[in-house]
Amino acid sequence: RAVHAHDSADASPTAPVKAVSSDPFQAPPATSASLMDQPDVAASADAGPKAAATALPHEVPGGLSNVPMFVEVTTYLSFLLLVMLAHVEDFFGKLFMPQKYKQLRVQNGFAPMVKDFESMWIRHVYFRLRDCFNRPITGVAGGRVTLVDRVSKDYNKTFQFTGRLRNVLNLASYNYLGFAQSEGPCADKVDEALREGGVFQGSPVAEAGRTLLLAETEDMVARFVGAEAALIVSMGYATNALNIPTLATKGCLIISDELNHNSLVTGARLSGAEIRVFRHNNTRDLEKQLRRSIAQGQPRTHRPWKRILVVVEGLYSMEGEFCKLPEIVELRRRYKFHLFVDEAHSVGALGKRGRGVCDHFGVDPREVDILMGTFTKSFGAAGGYIAGSRALIDHLRLHSHSAVYAEAMSVPVLAQVSSSMRMIMGEDRENAVLGQQKLDQLAINSRYFAQGLRDLGFMTLGDAGSPVVPLLLFNPAKISAFSRECLRRNIAVVVVAYPGVPVNSCRVRFCISASHTVEELDYALEQVSEIGDLLMLKFRKPTATKSIAGLATKHD
Repeated sequence: RAVHAHDSADASPTAPVKAVSSDPFQAPPATSASLMDQPDVAASADAGPKAAATALPHEVPGGLSNVPMFVEVTTYLSFLLLVMLAHVEDFFGKLFMPQKYKQLRVQNGFAPMVKDFESMWIRHVYFRLRDCFNRPITGVAGGRVTLVDRVSKDYNKTFQFTGRLRNVLNLASYNYLGFAQSEGPCADKVDEALREGGVFQGSPVAEAGRTLLLAETEDMVARFVGAEAALIVSMGYATNALNIPTLATKGCLIISDELNHNSLVTGARLSGAEIRVFRHNNTRDLEKQLRRSIAQGQPRTHRPWKRILVVVEGLYSMEGEFCKLPEIVELRRRYKFHLFVDEAHSVGALGKRGRGVCDHFGVDPREVDILMGTFTKSFGAAGGYIAGSRALIDHLRLHSHSAVYAEAMSVPVLAQVSSSMRMIMGEDRENAVLGQQKLDQLAINSRYFAQGLRDLGFMTLGDAGSPVVPLLLFNPAKISAFSRECLRRNIAVVVVAYPGVPVNSCRVRFCISASHTVEELDYALEQVSEIGDLLMLKFRKPTATKSIAGLATKHD
């Protein structure tokens, strides 16, 4: 790629940023400390791109580009038929059973909560699939999980427990490294911390909730991800929703991937900043948005943006795809925006050291201004973190609602985070080998299972090594059929339909864990293959399968 001549003369990493240049292509900060800089004088609105950069490489087509035309057409026709039948049922239902629809009419002067068309999807589609979702469990959600059996006698409107329990293979939970355990080194540390520090401080971090264990864990998180400092939040969703409004305000621009998680979308909307969206994982479209935004400036006034924040995910959980971090970092160097990477699914699961997407691509973490992650996927805990420069974290401690008003993370959860992370980092000398084994086993299992599905002829999405493996179902009728067939074979899976994913790409999402054994993965592949034959889900020619031993050798 061609880069501008002035990019080679970047400021020294140790030099403080004293002022904001009027040039929208000013040198990027070595850290994210300048996120607090608020220029008093607006820069010139006429500054635009200095030179046209060479085009970025063409995007590699995804799995959806090879969908057979017959499958795509029948998928759309199936949804069209569902909508038509729903309208017919509503029409006659309102004539002959008006009491059934009274919640959709004005009652005692109060307007209905939702319109009949808005609730049609829930009433006519979701309730038919409701037995496939929200299945209650008991015990630990590890490699296997115990489901509480239930039945419905009124078409999934209500459920009754049968009193039976069912032990099933768990391909549904985010337990990437297998730390969801009730016994073992981490469980022992949690029990010890619970006896010493109790359960909860009953206070926000800004008041009396900052304990020694919290401070030590925040320092550990910063070391783990390669940042100067970190802030721990007790809820993963709130880590994004409550901190993004502190990073961007009115007069700022947020450019977001179109498939970003709802917590990122909520945080962007709460910020009051201008929001623009680029096509999923398309760096060419991102560059187009950046060039247009910098050239045009703010709406109406055309003043330069106070700040441009690009928000992406390290691993997209519905697609199993990695963000194109090296290309985005290259754009950051060229266009001087601030970069926010959500590593909720990638931290602990990607990279030889489990440090996330930066570790996976070999990118210096200092090239990313804000690193966000959660402890719910790889660490068997709850909550999340924001990592960056010390100045940024100090700013968040004073201004973020997650630090000022939200409750502090409880002691047992902190102990789980601390013990599992120390094991991965090798700081727990007694269990350092076990931590590395978990990282290696997750990488092997993920590649083995994904390759096995492809060899069987299924259409899958995602990049090699992703612990999330989506398998495309397409037809809406196959969503419930696949889930129920898996349950019959004692396999727990997650099926996803519109509006969670595009209407033409309903899917099942397998979540692989280091706790899964070779026998369990082989059993799952065998059963899924039978279901695929039953539901006609194999759209590719099957090939010879590879052994997990060969994949292990390749990984080493």
